[in-house]
Amino acid sequence: VAGLGNYGLWGTRHSVGMEVLDRVARQLAVTEGWRMDKRCCADVALATAHGVELVLLKPRRFMNLNGLSVACAAEIYNLGPEDIYLVHDDLDKALGKVAIKLGGSARGHNGVQSCISALHSNKMTRLRIGIGRP
Repeated sequence: VAGLGNYGLWGTRHSVGMEVLDRVARQLAVTEGWRMDKRCCADVALATAHGVELVLLKPRRFMNLNGLSVACAAEIYNLGPEDIYLVHDDLDKALGKVAIKLGGSARGHNGVQSCISALHSNKMTRLRIGIGRP
């Protein structure tokens, strides 16, 4: 599960994916488990939910390069694009609205486009978090 965003720019609308992952880590009681993984230039926490092993990932790159970290982590943990969930902001959704999308185009989202390019696939499931237009 990759929370897309601009690392270090907390509280901005484009880093909502990372904030969702922080909330998930709290819910799964793994907030102390975040570690910087230099191999993929990301913060990583391992968790288990309902018997499923999860890799939580917050890339330490700007949004348009998040895919490099996601692809590297996919290789390290032997995951295919269909195993990856991207959590990201969506300008076209009203603030607080949430939608799940399976595959398809990036719809202009630079972080998603970076993941599609780096993984050579658009098969990732996406959790789109509405941030509305400013």
